[in-house]
Amino acid sequence: MDHFNKISELHEAFGINPPENPLFSVVYGEQDMCKGNNKLEFSSGFYIIGFKKLKSGSMSYGKTKYDHDRGSLSFIKPLQKVAFQNVMLEEKGFLIIIHEDFLAGTALYNEIKKYSYFDYEVNEALHLSPAEEEIIWNLYFNIEKEYHNNTDELSKSIIISHLDSLLKYAQRFYKRQFINRKQLTGATVTKFNALLVANLEERKTKEIGLPTVALMAEKLNISSRYLTDLLKEETGKTALELIHLFLIGEAKNLLTEGELNISEISYLLGFENTTYFSRLFKKEVGRTPNEFRGSFLN
Repeated sequence: MDHFNKISELHEAFGINPPENPLFSVVYGEQDMCKGNNKLEFSSGFYIIGFKKLKSGSMSYGKTKYDHDRGSLSFIKPLQKVAFQNVMLEEKGFLIIIHEDFLAGTALYNEIKKYSYFDYEVNEALHLSPAEEEIIWNLYFNIEKEYHNNTDELSKSIIISHLDSLLKYAQRFYKRQFINRKQLTGATVTKFNALLVANLEERKTKEIGLPTVALMAEKLNISSRYLTDLLKEETGKTALELIHLFLIGEAKNLLTEGELNISEISYLLGFENTTYFSRLFKKEVGRTPNEFRGSFLN
């Protein structure tokens, strides 16, 4: 797998003209983006924003293949593994390639790290409505126009401003996507809870640790950040908060039954030590496990 430290190296791998700026480039994609039998697999030191509707070929991100029926705008952050093979677009697309150094000294250097969709898998890309597509294309063409303009002292700040707007619109559109998929999200919550129950049953016969967000996401075939954002939109709680609530709920039940001591309950729920279990229980309930049990005995 190749790793590109220079945007010019990525341009060369795609067979396109060298960038006009060593730290920033835009590519207005033709229908054939990466033809041939050779698979282009790489990581880079860049943020990449891509708009594409695949007609054929494949694009994968980590171990996940891109589902071109589900999304058209995707976001890749530095050091993430991406692969293209025989990609043919249904229509024109674009890439915006941003070296981390291009953002240094700007507010966007920190802001871009806050957008969780850069941690989504490619098959969790953003599906745009026609009206939303128009907004994104207008922002792209504004960026492209400035990119090809004669560079002056305001060029970079103007590009940064348009990038900031594009990222904010993407955040808005993702939230719309979650709302529109409410039925799907509800199904995800149900599956998530079922997995927690199954995990608890498995711990009764196997020595496995606490359920993690990464484990739940893997079983649901989505990324950890996407799972958290889905659950947050539907329930108001993050995936980790829901895991903790489930464990504390089970702990309350076991404490009320009174058949197991605190250490046994902690072990059954997957905690490595009783201290961590007791600390989490008090944080969530406001009382220690012994105080909670004592309130029922009295």
